[in-house]
Amino acid sequence: MACSSAVPKFSVRRRPAVLVAPAAPTPRELKRLSDIDEIDFVRNQIPVIQFYRRNESMGGKDPARVIREALAKALVPYYPFAGRLREHDGWKHAVDCTGEGVLFVEADADVGIEHFGDPLLPPFSCLEELIFDVPGSSAILNTPLLLFQVTRLACGGFILGVRLNHTMADGVGLVQFLGAVAELARGAQSPSVLPVWKRELLEGRNQQQTGLAYDKLDEVPNTGGDTDTMASSIMLPFDTAVHRLHNFFFGPREIAAIRAQLPPDLQQRATKFDTIAGWIWKFRTVALAPEPNKVMQLIVGVSARGRNTSGLGLPIGYYGNAVAFPAAISTAGELCTNPLSYAVELVKKAKNKVDMEYMRSRANVIALHRGQSPPFNSGMYNLVDETKVRFHSLDFGWGKPVYAGPAEVVIAPFPVLWSFLLASKNTNGEDGIVVPICLPGPAMDRLVEEMSNCTLQPK
Repeated sequence: MACSSAVPKFSVRRRPAVLVAPAAPTPRELKRLSDIDEIDFVRNQIPVIQFYRRNESMGGKDPARVIREALAKALVPYYPFAGRLREHDGWKHAVDCTGEGVLFVEADADVGIEHFGDPLLPPFSCLEELIFDVPGSSAILNTPLLLFQVTRLACGGFILGVRLNHTMADGVGLVQFLGAVAELARGAQSPSVLPVWKRELLEGRNQQQTGLAYDKLDEVPNTGGDTDTMASSIMLPFDTAVHRLHNFFFGPREIAAIRAQLPPDLQQRATKFDTIAGWIWKFRTVALAPEPNKVMQLIVGVSARGRNTSGLGLPIGYYGNAVAFPAAISTAGELCTNPLSYAVELVKKAKNKVDMEYMRSRANVIALHRGQSPPFNSGMYNLVDETKVRFHSLDFGWGKPVYAGPAEVVIAPFPVLWSFLLASKNTNGEDGIVVPICLPGPAMDRLVEEMSNCTLQPK
């Protein structure tokens, strides 16, 4: 099928989708999801994409066949992925481990990897051709939980597109599974990390006592309202007449320039994420120019893995959703007029809230208010660090990917409210982090200028 996008066209020839079942018999059972898996905004399908160059050492092996055979083997220990999600007890969801399998599409494109840009970054042209929405497969219930598409390229490289039913796993959990597929593809006899279900660890235990750890974003006063000028251009679907998408690159030079604005003590304590997130939150707010009393919230994705409380943490191999979204909160006036250290300290404070007690408190709130999602408002901004997920480490035998991570960065319904940190290179081949940001045109001009001013400051 020919791509119909405005970018240069290419053709993709797909074979009919097939189901890949586990390579050996697996248990037939019902496995309940955790309350964290049940949160409303993970009830969706998330696409990820990986680009691989030709590798002469693979001797002309077919990546579709290699990955398909490894996938069948990986589905033996990870057999819940081969099942189907069902309603359970009227409101909970559970995986019916039927062993039916996951969808697999094999395809060929008449272009090389260079067609998709240099550096490779989303948004990608004709994504619908690279992760094909097999008719009838996109519902959350009663459909395959994973979709794989391997597209061979004319240059000898290939693209691996994967679509995940997000209720089953977060990004780290998906990479754990794909890592198992990659190890088996390279010849391992079994995955080095065995899967652990144990979703009961993140179930609400006392739904009447929600604790203090959970950020009730729907209860944060927003005194600026969503009737202001800023809100009118933010709370809209992506529109090229209104919005602009720009990739901000943070390499060693940019990060050093930002750190130079912090006190010496904070320079030592602040992580790379703290530094980038604090800078973006502050100067994005300056660029948007909201009313001074408007409440601004930076919501950061923080994994609970490795954050033990009295030794009661998530075990190695846990692949369910285990990400919390604590919020750094400030009025726009304080955020804009205080030094950068103010924003960075708030980011650190928000991240440090997350431990197992926080996660269980969050699970209690989800169980107590099931079906109720905190409303989005124009003061919110979500920032997720995909560099920690390590999609870029996945090697199926062809080496590490040129790009691996989210296939989309314009997130519906409000793209201005979301950004990802992505591992990438600049046009000089320098390693760093790219943050695609969507803003109304005038605000984007101001943020680009602020970035330029920052990196031009003497150090």
